Amino acid sequence: MIIHNIVNKIPVGVLGASGYAGRELCGLVAHHPRLELAFATANEQRGQTVRIGGRSLTFQGPDDVALDGAAIVFCALPHGASLPWVHRARQAGARVVDLSSDLRPGHANENAVYGMPELQASQSGTLLREQIRTADVVANPGCYPTSILLALAPLVRAGVVASGATVIANSASGVSGAGNAPKREYLFAEVSNDYRAYGVGNTHRHLKEMTATLGTLGADADLVFTPHLLPVARGILSTITVPLTSRVADPLAIYREAYAGEPFIEVTEQQPTLHDVVHRNVVRITATMIEGTRSPTLLVTSAIDNLVKGAAGQALQNANLMLGLDETMGLPA
Repeated sequence: MIIHNIVNKIPVGVLGASGYAGRELCGLVAHHPRLELAFATANEQRGQTVRIGGRSLTFQGPDDVALDGAAIVFCALPHGASLPWVHRARQAGARVVDLSSDLRPGHANENAVYGMPELQASQSGTLLREQIRTADVVANPGCYPTSILLALAPLVRAGVVASGATVIANSASGVSGAGNAPKREYLFAEVSNDYRAYGVGNTHRHLKEMTATLGTLGADADLVFTPHLLPVARGILSTITVPLTSRVADPLAIYREAYAGEPFIEVTEQQPTLHDVVHRNVVRITATMIEGTRSPTLLVTSAIDNLVKGAAGQALQNANLMLGLDETMGLPA
């Protein structure tokens, strides 16, 4: 059992630290005032020393670390490989934030708290933040779902989405969202000066997570999701068209009420850009009525950094809650 107090730093570990999300986590932990990195694992890169967060870090093999030496283990392993390590960490007495899809809504066959603090747990209106505080295992959301669900949830909660509507979400992501495994289609010469859709036909793996979560919120709508690859390193910009029950005079008022006091959600009258959010743990959102359509339709735009609020930053936000720390501690806002 890990015992910590206000004087001592709290040890945490990162499994899968050589990936983009894992490295981002190690960098955030390095500058966190209350956390220290107990271990960082990388199977193929074990023994290699790298510079992360301005400090030298040597990767260890996953079987060479003491999981019980961490109060929280961040599991940043690939989808499908993460769950056994979640179980091992829990058996060792550590709490877990899992960054894979293995325990997310629409994927899991066992319970984990969904790690989106600003989202409702159900139609009751209770925020997931309260469940995260006492959770042993938190399923960190995907990057696309973070950008889309936080943009749609206030509209569902307000009851303004047309019954049986088809909501269309088009999202563009930087190439770091695909991970750092070497693939020809993600080489600089292949990506630069190009722009393309992928996962077309509503086949992207994040769709299950989004539709399952929207269902728990009581949404009566279909979601058509098309991701696109941007020739940039990081960031996601989502544009979402939402059929409404009737025209809304001030759609931003819905968002300002829903997210009042939220430190990591920015409601703005201007269209968000990637420059507004990169290297920050924020979701920046705006909404405007679409002109010239026969049915009232809203356009919602959201922007996040896929590696921060879409992955490592949100994971650290969840860990802060689990450890009883200030939710914003160590996070770039």
